[in-house]
Amino acid sequence: MRPSSDHAALFQAWLTEHRGIVVKVTRSFARSAADVADLQQEMLLQLWTSLPTYAGQAKPSTWIYRVCLNTALTWRRGTARRECRIDPEADPGGLAGEIASPAEQTGDRELIEKLYAAIHTLPGSDRALVLLALDGLAYREIAEITGLTENHVGVSLTRARQRLAELMKGAIDELE
Repeated sequence: MRPSSDHAALFQAWLTEHRGIVVKVTRSFARSAADVADLQQEMLLQLWTSLPTYAGQAKPSTWIYRVCLNTALTWRRGTARRECRIDPEADPGGLAGEIASPAEQTGDRELIEKLYAAIHTLPGSDRALVLLALDGLAYREIAEITGLTENHVGVSLTRARQRLAELMKGAIDELE
């Protein structure tokens, strides 16, 4: 069965508007260039194949986060089972170079890299919560994306922030 032109147009529009979500989730879960390419490809595939199931009960960005985070968490669990890699220089959809955070644009790249390194040490669920919080989502939105209660989001985020603060303490001191 061939996807409709409406399906393709909606996918392209959402990818254009929300490609930062794919980049942020990928960067939070993948380290090497090969893993980034692999995970981005998997997320784009899941978004494409899941699009017909979008029922409009959540904002598109919420739904995209949900699909991307679930894909990343599943991908991470399967890392040990993957044996073949795609071209490590590949950038599916040209995503990696197009999105730069304000901090990256102002030259704080070193701090951002240390933050991502610290985020990589967190368990997957905490990593997802921190990513969503850094993107400015409210607890209610994070709960909707993750399926957790708002209270659980708050408690887990507080603990994850404390761990990140400990990990980043030395990095921030170095940069000052």
